[in-house]
Amino acid sequence: MQDKISDGRSIRRWRRRLADEREEARVYRSLAARRSGEEREILLGLAEAEERHARYWEDLLGDEIGRQRRGQFRMRVLVVLARRFGSVFVLALAQRAESRSPYHYDQDVPASMAADERIHEEVVRALAARGRARVSGSFRAAVFGANDGLVSNLALVLGVIGGNLSSEVVLLTGFAGLLAGALSMGAGEYISVRSQRELLAAATPDPQARAVVPHLDVDANELALVYRARGMDEAEAQRRASALLRQLRSTLPHAHQESDATPETDGGAEASSETSDDHEVVGSGAKAAVSSFAFFASGALIPVLPFAVGLTGVVAIVASVVLVGLALMLTGATVGVLSGAAPLPRALRQLAIGLGAAAVTYLLGVLFGATVG
Repeated sequence: MQDKISDGRSIRRWRRRLADEREEARVYRSLAARRSGEEREILLGLAEAEERHARYWEDLLGDEIGRQRRGQFRMRVLVVLARRFGSVFVLALAQRAESRSPYHYDQDVPASMAADERIHEEVVRALAARGRARVSGSFRAAVFGANDGLVSNLALVLGVIGGNLSSEVVLLTGFAGLLAGALSMGAGEYISVRSQRELLAAATPDPQARAVVPHLDVDANELALVYRARGMDEAEAQRRASALLRQLRSTLPHAHQESDATPETDGGAEASSETSDDHEVVGSGAKAAVSSFAFFASGALIPVLPFAVGLTGVVAIVASVVLVGLALMLTGATVGVLSGAAPLPRALRQLAIGLGAAAVTYLLGVLFGATVG
């Protein structure tokens, strides 16, 4: 009897494993449908691996395979998100799902298949890292701007309330804080990005400098200093410099033409390309300013909304704190999801930091109001 119960539990577990593998394959195929090139091939490779795992459970179940089941709810949600969005957030969620694989303690899973799942996690982690790199600048500005608007304006509003000022003054102060903070954020982000782009431009090697290389009266050691100044170690710099001079001496009549085309003179081109990539990562000052202004303003508007719709007193305060708390948890959870970590701890951390800062300002307002009174 015990063996039958045990067999029944095993069959149910195997069916769940089969359903989950099928769902994971759907996730990767859905993500692949929204991509091209290498990333598409990688995702299709992951889908094929999950389908191979599914066949293992099909073979193990045999005649007990039963009707086709759906996988876990979170995996079904991932399939829907992958089909509609295919964003880095879906990859981050898939990474977290892979990290929670039960295969390493399931006695019915071959060691090779458990190892496969660990490798799948690393593949998804690498793909998600690519996506994070692409959105890191704009995402940082969005989270920082919205969070700063939420916390700073809630703190400002609560500080004024603590000083026993009227709702009209609170509303005016809130909107003034919104506008002042958003303008400050926009201007600061514009200056920051422009300054960074100017620094990158100043560090870009002059491509015309390569044209004079054939006419230099230097030895390899002196030319190697150029490469070392660009970050190469001494041995590599010396190798590159010696090779370049050998090539130039052997083709001296055509040195001008050859020096611009040879791979050995590509140091400046490589550095220029890298600097160009850095420019793309930094983005434009105008876009950074507009996005920072918008995200700060959207965050700073939330604490003021209850007062703007006519609420007053304790009701308005509670509504403002609750709305800001929910928004803080949302931004914290979003950061958690994107980083592939559990969203709830990040949400609670964001909530504690934001409300803690606002509480300090409120207490200062109370103390100041009592002193003035």
